[in-house]
Amino acid sequence: MRKITYKIERFDGVNNFVQEYSFPYQPGKTILWGLITIKDSLDPTLAFTAACRSAVCGACAVRVNGQAVLACETPLDAILERFGDTLTIAPIQNFKVIRDLVVDWEPQAARLAEAKTWLQPRDEFDARKGCRQTAADFKKINTQAACILCGSCASECSKLSANDQDFLEPFTYSKVWKFVADTRDKSAAERIQAIQDKGLWKCMHCAECITKCPKGLAPGEDIARLRQLSIKMGYTGNPGARHALSFVKDIEDTGRLNEAKLQVRTIGLISSIAKFPMALRLLRRGKLNPFHFPGKVKGHEQIQAILKAVRESEK
Repeated sequence: MRKITYKIERFDGVNNFVQEYSFPYQPGKTILWGLITIKDSLDPTLAFTAACRSAVCGACAVRVNGQAVLACETPLDAILERFGDTLTIAPIQNFKVIRDLVVDWEPQAARLAEAKTWLQPRDEFDARKGCRQTAADFKKINTQAACILCGSCASECSKLSANDQDFLEPFTYSKVWKFVADTRDKSAAERIQAIQDKGLWKCMHCAECITKCPKGLAPGEDIARLRQLSIKMGYTGNPGARHALSFVKDIEDTGRLNEAKLQVRTIGLISSIAKFPMALRLLRRGKLNPFHFPGKVKGHEQIQAILKAVRESEK
């Protein structure tokens, strides 16, 4: 009889350990079915969270062989075909583990609250009339409204793994953009101002949040939208905005980047001088030529025409 083995990364409150469970294969099941089978028939002490079993509540996110998935909607057959009959099941990353596969959402909930991710109705609305909007306006935020807070995007976020003290969970940025773009909300400017010092320009562009979201959200793209609006609102005094604007200026001027100028424009002359030892190492290895001033690329006028068309389309 074919058997499946789950190697589960467990935590008892003090110690971490891996425990193996083998049980008979059944076709057409999910990752969550395997966890429930273990708990019901092999080990009632195994702790995990699950509720709706319909990919609505977001409670059952786990990592399977290093990839965050929603256990209730992930077909077991597809995973077994890819990885074989032995799977490693672990709690989602970048969360504090309470026990086994159960993680603590309290810190993330507090950060959501700091970002004020709830509707602040415009003054023309009241309790009697409600907060109505057109179908066309709702479509603008329909994608972000589908977030179920499963935590998959945060689990695979490279920036959070490197340092979670100066960056918010990707789903938080999507929530912020949802309310910024919501025609019923009156606090878009306040929201943009509030996230200026909350890692808006720290995203590493790894796109893991986009590939792992079970609902098709793209938090990385929402961060880009927040950045663009931030610049339009005049928040250009930070290194991230300066880097973006300098990047565009180089492309518009010559069609290629001047990395020496890019650094000075981004972090300033004094900070650039502090990086002289690194520049010296690059010079010694032939990676930097201070006397190289490349001219305009062929077809530069076409690049300028594209940038002009983009700007006109955004008016």
